Amino acid sequence: MSELHERRALLPLLSAHPPRRSALTCRMRCGDACSHDIPNASDNPYFGDVLASAVSRRGLLKAGVVLAAAGAVSAAIGADPVAAAPNPNSTKKAAKGLRFTPVAPNTADAVTIPEGYTQQVVMRWGDALFSDAPAFDLHNQTAAAQQRQFGYNNDYVGLLPVDKKTQLMLVNHEYTDEYIMFPGYDAQNPTKEQIEIAWAAHGLSVVAVSTQKKGGQLTPVVDHPLNRRLHTTTEFMLDGPASGADLLKTSADPTGTTVLGTLNNCSGGLTPWGTWLTAQENFNQYFANAGTVTDPVTAARLSRYGVSGGASERKWERFDPRFDLAKEPNEVNRAGWIVEVDPYDPTSTPKLHTALGRFKHEAAQPRITGDGRVAVYMGDDERFDYFYKFISKGKFDSSGTPKARAHNMTLLEDGTLYVARFTGNSPASEIDGTGKLPSDGAFDGSGEWIALASGTTSYVEGMSAEEVYLFTRLAGDKVGATKMDRPEDIEPSPVTGTVYIALTNNTQRGTAGKPAADEVNPRNVNKSGHIVEVMESGNDSGAGTFGWRIFLVCGDPADPSTYFAGFDKSQVSPISCPDNVTFDEHGNLWISTDGNVLGYHDGLFGVATSGKYRGQVRQFLTVPIGAETCGPWVTEDRVLVAVQHPGETDDATFESPTSHWPDGGSSVPRPAVVAVWRDGKSGKTGQ
Repeated sequence: MSELHERRALLPLLSAHPPRRSALTCRMRCGDACSHDIPNASDNPYFGDVLASAVSRRGLLKAGVVLAAAGAVSAAIGADPVAAAPNPNSTKKAAKGLRFTPVAPNTADAVTIPEGYTQQVVMRWGDALFSDAPAFDLHNQTAAAQQRQFGYNNDYVGLLPVDKKTQLMLVNHEYTDEYIMFPGYDAQNPTKEQIEIAWAAHGLSVVAVSTQKKGGQLTPVVDHPLNRRLHTTTEFMLDGPASGADLLKTSADPTGTTVLGTLNNCSGGLTPWGTWLTAQENFNQYFANAGTVTDPVTAARLSRYGVSGGASERKWERFDPRFDLAKEPNEVNRAGWIVEVDPYDPTSTPKLHTALGRFKHEAAQPRITGDGRVAVYMGDDERFDYFYKFISKGKFDSSGTPKARAHNMTLLEDGTLYVARFTGNSPASEIDGTGKLPSDGAFDGSGEWIALASGTTSYVEGMSAEEVYLFTRLAGDKVGATKMDRPEDIEPSPVTGTVYIALTNNTQRGTAGKPAADEVNPRNVNKSGHIVEVMESGNDSGAGTFGWRIFLVCGDPADPSTYFAGFDKSQVSPISCPDNVTFDEHGNLWISTDGNVLGYHDGLFGVATSGKYRGQVRQFLTVPIGAETCGPWVTEDRVLVAVQHPGETDDATFESPTSHWPDGGSSVPRPAVVAVWRDGKSGKTGQ
């Protein structure tokens, strides 16, 4: 028996809520989606029904893929997950940018970083953006104060330059954990004050931070003129082809063009013209009384988006009728969009881009096409939902003038929306759901982009263009898009152009009545997720076809169903449930995790995507009890992560917190952004 197998430890049986994701997390972040019926009940042909050509296309797809060792392909999918410490390999035996000593998996109530690095809490929930904000006081919170303070549950993190010494830090605030935010919280009877504080704690923060000559420290600049909080009562503008549609009109907004607030913003991206794209994800949970809807068409649409039941978890509908579908049936259609924010203009009104479709957006990342247009890649974070791309009608102006920037800020208002269909090149009989590689040595194949709508033109039979934008999931169902294992963050490599899709998990795949494994989603009961590489034809984001291959099949390296791009599995860190991703300057992929089922805390991992170290996953840090790793931002100067929902465990309350990070002692946990950098004068982040 190998040393790696001797080190592994069996974990408890997987329950309805995986070991590292609490039931509280499921309730507060996504409305307990994992306990509800899967919204995609469509009978469109899924990947496993589409047989590929018997002719192998190894010339395009074989690069970097190696056959797995004999005997490493027979694990029973029903077995308990296992955990193994990473091999203590030399810091020099790694790709450039990843030469640090990997952090061992752990359960510490801390952010654990490699030896030789320093960390700093840059900003935490309640820290002031403006000097008129009172000092944060857990027992004397107010909505007015929270609107001037850093919000809760930070997710995406990005930086944009201001001058040589200052940058803008852009942060989403996805949702709130009232149980550990407020003393004496009664979930059945929240107070108006508590709800208004929660409204203010959702949303976005733009914070100026100053840099240092040495080290990666960032210092928030209180009262900087570009500092800004956007929250649940801030005005946003609907634009694009569905703006003003009847299904977007409410009693408060009869024009269907103005929305108050942004909800459940998850990850995001930055545009080449210096704006911020932020994604609205699990919006469905905020709307109450879907069960009162009697119109069958409306009810079906609500169901497809996971909107169901009576009262909402947070009971916002008691104090604002826009969250009550019995009173405002169209309000829910005004959430679920990609938002564009101009951080350089604190007076600007953010835009909700209807041309990019409505679903549970995880992120949005642009890339310029070969002919100068803008492509935006997007995932719908739900089991058995889809991978999308938008291509603008207009072309990007790179001249850098104010006129060019004004033009570029209109590019996402008009274009063509596509959904992906994947096809494998292996016999269906070789995809058995265990993770066993097919005989050609790789999970790979081809794919096509299926047009859904462009401007006022629909390409989906039986749906108008407005309906495609408003009910994009239903359009994907109709055209036979491939049902994926929770496509979350999607990022094109700035070095190669290859697009990486983080598929977090899908424990329902292959269970009774659900689609079974296929070549692009090769494991039934996929607990730990995987990552897919998409190579568009001609390396052009404007292409209509693509090749693809699986880069990582995540989990314990000792589990035979895992795969690390053919790299020696005794030399990798265990990784489970990939979520947000980013790249460093060397083209290494950095992966943050959410819901690790291996018995350890979530973390941040770096992995080489090319060269002799391709597939060598190395753990850079771990986060505290109950927390998720979000928003990775990696440069030569520092690594930034958003530590989201620390202390979010089933037994946690305000009075009895289960984490005390970051303030220590007996404190209540506070979500925060953390910077990490190498000690001394010589080092870049991971050299």
